[in-house]
Amino acid sequence: MKIYTRTGDDGSTGLIGGHRTHKSDPRIECYGTVDELNASLGSAAVVAEAMLVEALREVQGELFAIGAHLATPEGTPRAPTLSAVDEAWAARLETQIDDAEAALPPLGSFILPGGAEPAARLHLARTVCRRAERLLVAFATDHRVDPVILTYFNRLSDWLFVQARRANHVAAEPDVPWVKK
Repeated sequence: MKIYTRTGDDGSTGLIGGHRTHKSDPRIECYGTVDELNASLGSAAVVAEAMLVEALREVQGELFAIGAHLATPEGTPRAPTLSAVDEAWAARLETQIDDAEAALPPLGSFILPGGAEPAARLHLARTVCRRAERLLVAFATDHRVDPVILTYFNRLSDWLFVQARRANHVAAEPDVPWVKK
């Protein structure tokens, strides 16, 4: 199978179920940003310690499933291979946030993104996650978006923040405090 189809040369793209839409459609912007987030998690995994790599891969799989849901317009019969989106994903992230925070020194001020390379990459992924969340919230004003997805993105950005702090802690690199001028 060839990677190129030429069907998008006119600025359109296919959705699950066979529908076509413009590549500038807000739906495409949403799942494209989810894909960008997935790629930034892959970048963070390249330099992360093994335990975090496993957690990042799990999140990447969940993002792939969410992207498939976003690529399926309302009223399209669900493909049998469409993975379920599970509210337990956000609960798992909460547990992992709590576990990581228990091992970290308390925050005494705002921190700047940075520190060790894994932490910097996780902070960057967090900002992409927040952008994806903003796009999803806007998209949800006119389209049905499973509320579990919105909760997941809100929790995921918190998880990425805490994992960035944890990555600095593991690397014995202090968080970079913001100093008010």
